[in-house]
Amino acid sequence: MLILLTVLHVVVSFFLIIVVLLQSGKAADLAGAFGGMGSQTAFGARGAATILSKATTGAAVLFMLTSITLGIYQGKGIGAGQSVIERSGVGMGEGAAPAPTPSAPTPAQTKAVEGLVPEVEVVPAGGESTGESQ
Repeated sequence: MLILLTVLHVVVSFFLIIVVLLQSGKAADLAGAFGGMGSQTAFGARGAATILSKATTGAAVLFMLTSITLGIYQGKGIGAGQSVIERSGVGMGEGAAPAPTPSAPTPAQTKAVEGLVPEVEVVPAGGESTGESQ
């Protein structure tokens, strides 16, 4: 059902794009080229509804209905309440070990690190190095 609805949504989308592009503007005459209005109404002259305008209205209604329906199906269904990473299953395969948590270093590790502290040579600004460590 979801696949059928998605295919219908894509077809309606393309149809709506084509129908809108085929229509001419409301002021498509010579006066419209220079900014003139054909009527005194706010949105231009209101002519009789053509087959293209009726097709546009129908396609727009179908597009909105399929959009809302697809949104409802996606909200109800797969993994509601989960993050995107949890739903994708990246790194969550069977037998995957959990990530190790860092622990406090042991006293033996601390003593080994203390001997690795590098000596820093301080050089005065604009001066030469004296070669001594501070």
